[in-house]
Amino acid sequence: MKPFGSLLTAMVTPMLPDGSIDVDGAARLAEYLVDEQHNDALVINGTTGESPTTSGVEKETVLRAVIEAVGDRAKIVAGVGTSSTYYSIELARQAEKVGAHGLLVVAPYYNKPPQSGLLQHFTAIADATGLPSLLYDIPHRTGVAIATDTMVRLAEHERIVGVKDAKGDLTATSWVLRRSDLAYYSGEDALTLPLLSVGAVGVVGTSTHLTGPGTKKMIQAFDNGDHSAALTLHRQLLPLFTGIFRTQGTILVKAAMNARGLPGGPVRSPLVDATEAELAQLRADCAEAGLPL
Repeated sequence: MKPFGSLLTAMVTPMLPDGSIDVDGAARLAEYLVDEQHNDALVINGTTGESPTTSGVEKETVLRAVIEAVGDRAKIVAGVGTSSTYYSIELARQAEKVGAHGLLVVAPYYNKPPQSGLLQHFTAIADATGLPSLLYDIPHRTGVAIATDTMVRLAEHERIVGVKDAKGDLTATSWVLRRSDLAYYSGEDALTLPLLSVGAVGVVGTSTHLTGPGTKKMIQAFDNGDHSAALTLHRQLLPLFTGIFRTQGTILVKAAMNARGLPGGPVRSPLVDATEAELAQLRADCAEAGLPL
């Protein structure tokens, strides 16, 4: 099953030169991602959307703008994961009230709870609304991995339907897929094709602000059994799958959007905007992937 389609982008949050939220820009960027980049769903207020530095009011404002713009033709998944179970529940209920179609819940970062704490955290959030949830497993950013046994237990919850997998461990992923019916989405753009080979259904991407059509064709080719075509597309897009993360992904996506005349704007501290050298390297990576800025 593909509860949110196969191609999702974790959307950056456009900002104005003074650092405030660009509400109109958020709506326009969402339209570009759905209409031109062929996304089936968008993740709003994820960490790529600078969720650690946006307020609850700002999160609600961006979510409303995107739902109004494209919510009738794409699924809108709200990032609600934080280090606090109670605050995550508050954000989840806010997202449901606004009209989101699903939730993305990252493992609590920095406080490194034990597996019993992760189980309690994710279950409490899933219990708090009627929305389907994706778990986000990214231990190199959060400091804690969601163990296979924990994943399998969480899969028993009727509203925990999938995983954004940025663990980079195909063996662990394979064991979860063997023991559950969770829908796996790659959380690392360059690992989308390898994850498809062990049973994943798509990607929640960052480079897909730029590579959406090609990435979707790659997934469709794999699903149709044309593995040679999928591999060709994987290799073609690899410079951007990896290049967008030469520095922090949000920084380079916003630089790319600004270069294309699309809503992006600055990043918020403690992030810093791309340097001229970083932008030049991004242009080179885009050109190598056949998608010049």
